[in-house]
Amino acid sequence: MKAPVNSKVIRTNEGHLLELMDEDVQSVNAFKTRLKFSREKRDRSDDIDEVTASKHQKPNQTQSSGDVLTVSEDDFRQYHQAKSRVRDFYRDQHEKQTMAYNLQARVNFKTKTRARMTIWEALCKLSMLIDDSDPDTELSQIDHALQTAEAIRSDGKPRWMQLVGLIHDLGKILYFFDSEGQWDVVGDTFPMGCYFADEIIFREFFDGNPDTKHPIYSTKLGIYEKNCGLSSVMISWGHDEYMYYIAKSQSTLNEKALAMIRYHSFYPWHREGAYRYLMSDEDYEMLREVQEFNKYDLYSKSLKKYDIEELKPYYLELIDEFFPTKHVEF
Repeated sequence: MKAPVNSKVIRTNEGHLLELMDEDVQSVNAFKTRLKFSREKRDRSDDIDEVTASKHQKPNQTQSSGDVLTVSEDDFRQYHQAKSRVRDFYRDQHEKQTMAYNLQARVNFKTKTRARMTIWEALCKLSMLIDDSDPDTELSQIDHALQTAEAIRSDGKPRWMQLVGLIHDLGKILYFFDSEGQWDVVGDTFPMGCYFADEIIFREFFDGNPDTKHPIYSTKLGIYEKNCGLSSVMISWGHDEYMYYIAKSQSTLNEKALAMIRYHSFYPWHREGAYRYLMSDEDYEMLREVQEFNKYDLYSKSLKKYDIEELKPYYLELIDEFFPTKHVEF
């Protein structure tokens, strides 16, 4: 029996606040990712220079410092400004994302249907709720979704990945139906029921989370077994998990696509290298897929505006291909 639809919309005038916070979160992640790759490239360049020097050869000019991706002072300034803006958000998130809350959030998800509509209708509704609350916005949520999808499409990636680009942030609609605030919708994600890894941004704010004092949840493995696989791990509740559960139960998207949806905000894992002890062999393949998707997630946004009506038939067909039940339960 289907759950009754409770489509009451909350926070109708706060959508732009969620988007501003998410943009700050994304800008911090974009900077940290660029910085990580810059350091890795510089280290590789230094290693090559050391090898050539030891052989009394001139360093390869293609490996000069000019070829190394640099991060400017302006980048650092913008990073620190964004990080200061997300500080209070992460304090809130880290203190409130408890095992008890996450269990209840999943009960709520399974026992309630917030709305029943097509994927395209949901994209339009998300755009309306966010963009109508910000009269200064130049690009809609659909514009940003299409930017990601079109970047993936232009690179010749498979159709299922194009759809992931279109819908990966659609779970933000949770903010307007069934969330406690911004903290259980956006932000970096992490496993529940085990030690909060040191690689998590603002790790110190977990001191206010009761799970850090729990005799099991505070241990390295917590409720899990070593190399149990991330499919067996509870990830903190937010728009990723919400959309993952929807896509898993109501679409024909493959495991790679589902991993991109579920883990694209799991930065402690796919960028910082944490939680390897929970991974199965299959997770390493998924890690590569998520990292491949991440560059589109972080760097595809621009001021370019696509003709939505021109692209709409293509993406409606794409949606129908992977969501056989036209009306999806959110």
